[in-house]
Amino acid sequence: MTTEAQSMLLRAERPIPSIAVARRSPWALLRYVPNPKTTPFTFGYLVVLLATTLLLEFADPAVTDRLLQLSSTDAHNLWRRPLTSLLSSAIWVPGESWLIYALIFAIAVAPLERRFGARRTALVFFSGHIVATLATELPVMALISAHVLPNSAGHWLDIGVSYGFFTTAGSLVFLLRGRARPLALAAMEAFIAAVWLSDDPAALDSVVTLLGHAFAAHFGLLVCGPWLRERIRRPSPDFAG
Repeated sequence: MTTEAQSMLLRAERPIPSIAVARRSPWALLRYVPNPKTTPFTFGYLVVLLATTLLLEFADPAVTDRLLQLSSTDAHNLWRRPLTSLLSSAIWVPGESWLIYALIFAIAVAPLERRFGARRTALVFFSGHIVATLATELPVMALISAHVLPNSAGHWLDIGVSYGFFTTAGSLVFLLRGRARPLALAAMEAFIAAVWLSDDPAALDSVVTLLGHAFAAHFGLLVCGPWLRERIRRPSPDFAG
């Protein structure tokens, strides 16, 4: 037997390293689930949304209806109580949709928090919520004042967290590299269109929501994403999240 053949035989008889044959444990996927240690903002926010969802489900309808009316960022309510409505509108989701939002937060918010920390993620999320709300509702206020739109256009129920998570999603899209970025951008745009088409596309409130979703996503893509990229290049120890 030649020296080369002996060497090949010895290599063949060696045990295959465990890393090559070990299968990834299903439990390893749990690290992507929001938790209070690695993603405290995402986890805490989902807890708040679960609490308000249970409140809507089991509390007196008269009480919950009043709370939702006070929290709505419709044009009239935003004019009368801007701070209260801007802050409280983002703590409600439709009762049957909490699990869907938990999945969306795990995909669109938690990854950003694992990379940039809780404070930066919260800043991106709430800035998108506030800016997109003002960008859509202030024109509605102006059109109502100019008698272009009826007063009823300023009284629809406007609550939810979609502007915030679309902003974080846009930020994540910007941070992707190569072909992944245009593919993710196309998927995000398609999702925005699907949400609009799943409602009443011709209704004014649906159009306003569509514009809010688009504005929030592109605010994250064009403003928050570059800001976060700059934080990678010049990390600030005072804002470590």
